Amino acid sequence: MESSALLLLLAALLVAVGLAGTLLPAVPGIPLVFAGLVLAAWAEGFAHVGLPSIALLALLAGLAWSVDLVAGLFGARHFGASRLALAGAALGALVGLFLGLPGLLLGPFLGAAAGELYARRDLIQAGRAGLGAWLGLVVGAGAKLALALSMLLVFLAARLF
Repeated sequence: MESSALLLLLAALLVAVGLAGTLLPAVPGIPLVFAGLVLAAWAEGFAHVGLPSIALLALLAGLAWSVDLVAGLFGARHFGASRLALAGAALGALVGLFLGLPGLLLGPFLGAAAGELYARRDLIQAGRAGLGAWLGLVVGAGAKLALALSMLLVFLAARLF
C-alpha cells in the first residue's frame, strides 16, 4: 500500500474515533478529529487543504474545547449550584470515567448533587445542581459533535472546491 494511502487511512480512523469521542468523555474527540484532518491534508501535500482551512479547523477545535470545559459548569451554575457542587461535578465526571457508561452519565450528576448537599444541606437544590451539571454535559456533547461535524464539512469543502 502506498504511504499516502496509508496516511489517509490512518487519518480516517482518527476522525472516526474522534467523532465517537465527542460523545464519550474518556476519548479526546476534538483533538483526534483535528489531528486526522491535518494528517489527511499533509498526506496530500496540503495541495487541496491549505493554511486558511487548517486555521479555520484550529479555530473550530479551540471553540469545541472551550465548549467542553464550560458546558457542564454553566449548566450547573445556571441551576444555582455552589462552588462545591461545581467541584463535585468535575470530580464526579473524573471518577465516572473509570466506571463505564453509567459512571460517565451519572458521575457529574451525583458529584454535583453531593457537593451541593454538603454545601447547603438542601436536597431539592442538590437535585437541581445535579440536573444542571448533567444537562450541561449533554448540551456540551451535542455542541462538540456539531463543531466536529462542522470541521469535517470545512475540510471536505476545501478538499472539493
